[in-house]
This record gives sequence, structure tokens and C-alpha cells, in this order.
Amino acid sequence: MNGQEGETANATLGEVRLRLSVAYDGTDFAGWARQPRLRTVQGELERALDTVLPGRHHRLTVAGRTDAGVHATGQLAHLDLTPDELAVLAKQRSRSHARPLAPEEALRRRINGLAGHADDLIVSTIDRAPEGFDARFSAVWRRYQYRVADDLGIRDPLQRHSTVWVSGRLDVEAMDAAARSLLGLHDFASFCKPRDGATTIRTLQSFGWHRDAAGVLVAEVQADAFCHSMVRALVGACVAVGEGRIGLDEVPGILQARERTNRFHVMPAKGLTLTQVGYPPDDQLAARAEQTRARRSE
Repeated sequence: MNGQEGETANATLGEVRLRLSVAYDGTDFAGWARQPRLRTVQGELERALDTVLPGRHHRLTVAGRTDAGVHATGQLAHLDLTPDELAVLAKQRSRSHARPLAPEEALRRRINGLAGHADDLIVSTIDRAPEGFDARFSAVWRRYQYRVADDLGIRDPLQRHSTVWVSGRLDVEAMDAAARSLLGLHDFASFCKPRDGATTIRTLQSFGWHRDAAGVLVAEVQADAFCHSMVRALVGACVAVGEGRIGLDEVPGILQARERTNRFHVMPAKGLTLTQVGYPPDDQLAARAEQTRARRSE
């Protein structure tokens, strides 16, 4: 869900880096990344930025690209602005008060007024990033949630865009055991859509299943990074275990095979939400970014 080589660079001397927290309902988006003639999260936000601050194209760098239909409540991105652009924002005032707004708040309101018109995209906060912060390369983990409603769970129509409905009853204990058997540093090629030159080695830091108060099965999964379709494939394998189509003892062998299989299905995108991105302490941000860049370029 990453793969942003060439899009990340340190702020040019004199520029100020801003950190944006973004949430969106991915139903009507063709994913995060800009695509010609398609509505994407990055495309909507950058179009709004270029309207607010005309004269050049503004490019966002994101913590983790999400696929078409995937949601986010805790996406992080960064943006570099010149002092002149900040000065323009500093002159803007609140409609309800004469006082000037902080440049970050003025930008947040303007972006939301333009990109948030469909009510499925919101910039929650904008602040000045700590020195060395890189939304993508400084991150140490990404956390996702996946929701599945079986016959024991309440099928809430209001949650239909963020929950996958399946027939039958799933064995949540077996699914949780399958998830935990995959933890650690592995080559997850069996669970990733291959991309030329991209590694499939990841550290799966946590992965488990539980039923919430409505009986809906909820997976929480966290890793240092995820390759393309990895979370939905991991969930698909666990669902197959919960259905009894794959034995719990077969899961390690699927992982060790390091090749895609038709034993399970990659689950639909709509059940998946990026909930949080983790970063080290501020004084370690730059070092973490350099370490990650070096590893990705190997």
C-alpha cells in the first residue's frame, strides 16, 4: 500500500513542512493516489491546495497509500509551503470573527471547504511538523481494522460501507489463532500482490480478532509497512480458517510457500480502514526516515 518512490524529498531550504491528519470514506474514491480522470483522495486534496495557493502544483506525501474503496480515520500526510504562501494564509480571517486565523487553521478550513463538499473527505488537523518528519519514511508502523459480519453479528445498514457481510458462522477463536501464527518478520509473498522490484518482507507486529458489542468480527492488524493487498489477503486467509475451509495447522505452510494461492480469497476493500500511523519520538524522526530510505533503495 506504499510505493511512493520519487514523491518524497526533504523540505527545500526555507520551506515549512506541515503535517495533515486526514479521514475519508473510500467508497467513491479510486484510492489515495492521483490517477487521470478518476476521483482520488490525493487528487481532491491537491486540487484544493492549488486553488487556495495558486502559482504552482502542491504535492502531498502520505504515510500509506490506500487502495480503491479503503477508508481511513488516521491517515497522515505532509506538505511543504514557502514563507510567502504561509504569509498569504496568515492574512485570512475567520468569517465569524475579525481576528486572523493561524495559517495552518486557515489552510485546513479552505481545503475542507473545497475538497470536503461531498462529505466523504475531511482534513482533521494541520500543524507544523517536527524537524525531520516525513509522513512516509519516518513511520514505524501502520494499523488497520477490518470488519466482518457473519450470522452472529448485527448487520447494520448504516455500517454497510465499512463492513463485509458473510453467510454462516465464523469461528473467531480459530481466526484469532491463525492471525497470531503469522506474527513476526517474514516474507509475505503468499499474501501480497507482486510488484516488480518491491520487497514482500515485512514485520507483522500485531494481528488478532474479536467480536465487538454488536457481534461483528473485528480484526486489528499492525505492521512496519504493508505490501499491496496484504491486509485483505491476511483477512481472507483467516476467514477461510473461520469457515473451516483451511485448517489452522495449514496456515504456516501457506506463509512458507511464498507464492499466491487460490485456497482463500482476498477480501473486499470496503471492510478495511487505516486507523493509525505510528512515529518515533521527535528527536528520532530524521534518523528513522534515513534508515527507511536506505532499506527501500537496497
